[in-house]
Amino acid sequence: MECALGMTATHFPSFSRLNSSPKVRLFSVTCQSVSLSASENSPTTVERPWKVADARLVLEDGSVWRAKSFGASGTQVGEVVFNTSLTGYQEILTDPSYAGQFVLMTNPHIGNTGVNFDDEESKQCFLGGLVIRSLSISTSNWRCKQTLGDYLASRNIMGIYDVDTRAITRRLRQDGSLIGVLSTEDSKTDDELLEMSRTWDIVGVDLISGVSCKAPYEWVDKTGSEWDFNFNKRNEDTFHVVAYDFGIKYNILRRLASYGCKITVVPSTWPASETLKMKPDGVLFSNGPGDPSAVPYAVETVKEIIGKVAVFGICMGHQLLGQALGGKTFKMKFGHHGGNHPVRNIRNGRVEISAQNHNYAVDPESLPEGVEVTHVNLNDGSCAGLAFPQQKLMSLQYHPEASPGPHDSDPVFGEFIQLMKQEKQRA
Repeated sequence: MECALGMTATHFPSFSRLNSSPKVRLFSVTCQSVSLSASENSPTTVERPWKVADARLVLEDGSVWRAKSFGASGTQVGEVVFNTSLTGYQEILTDPSYAGQFVLMTNPHIGNTGVNFDDEESKQCFLGGLVIRSLSISTSNWRCKQTLGDYLASRNIMGIYDVDTRAITRRLRQDGSLIGVLSTEDSKTDDELLEMSRTWDIVGVDLISGVSCKAPYEWVDKTGSEWDFNFNKRNEDTFHVVAYDFGIKYNILRRLASYGCKITVVPSTWPASETLKMKPDGVLFSNGPGDPSAVPYAVETVKEIIGKVAVFGICMGHQLLGQALGGKTFKMKFGHHGGNHPVRNIRNGRVEISAQNHNYAVDPESLPEGVEVTHVNLNDGSCAGLAFPQQKLMSLQYHPEASPGPHDSDPVFGEFIQLMKQEKQRA
């Protein structure tokens, strides 16, 4: 026997306007018995009108999280980190610094603006997968060219949704970043996926070589006029900057170009001697993924260049500068990932809301005399910026170009211009 619901409607209370008499509407629900024939008793497969859980995220701590898939399918392993940005998921997807990682967005509603091809920060998506709470069923943005799901599928990136991202984030905050496995393959057991997560590691792996360009090229694009800012702080002089591509974001290059720089981008393995032959006014060591201790060749390059030309390091470049100066770096518990991290500029007391993406930091106690800590992260007190005037260098642990994020830190590009100008006048 099975119950079917029947519904008869009369009236129930509602208020159409102030001071009018309420109209009464009542609903009654009746349960009707329906007999089933023998044929109807046979089991049948009925397709549900909604998507069911068809994916798993298995973490190295043994927890298994059921979810729904979108984007690509298959099995992928990576380090799970959480990002607190409210917007900018497309820039996050194409940030090379996320290579080898699954990005969990703490903002629950993702995908409502779709994607466009102007906001990409590199030539492809380098992250291992995207973990979100709620996938928007529609898109609404005047620049939208594709849905998020179609975008990830076309780039072979896995995504999952309808998973408790808040609970996973709390676990990451408590236990630290965890290795996880995303899978849509029913043939793989939970134990097999758990074993994959426990036998893979991101520490000590050179991830830079997989995201860097293969040959030098010139960059000319500036920030589009409709998006540009800080016009009154620009310089009319032109400076030649060699930018080492450890996983550089396009908007770092656009900001430098907008400040009047002629930019030559070189691979991560480009010899320092070849850079110095170009006689640049300055050298930029860019952001990039992974462990700075896993790329000793990059540290040696930095050592050969500092002191000879004005230098600016961002994120990975900041960490490489720290090591090249004799300092040490360490892996943070869960890193900094988001567009809302407060940083204090020690020199002027100004507080900036910054965009950050890193799992490693420089130990300021290990730095030699003469190196100045210029910025401090106000959430945990970690080193967020360095300067060494005698060696003509400056660095930031976070992203002054933002993208996504606030523009509080953009003036640091002007400071790099001033550093190059001073060295040019002394020459």
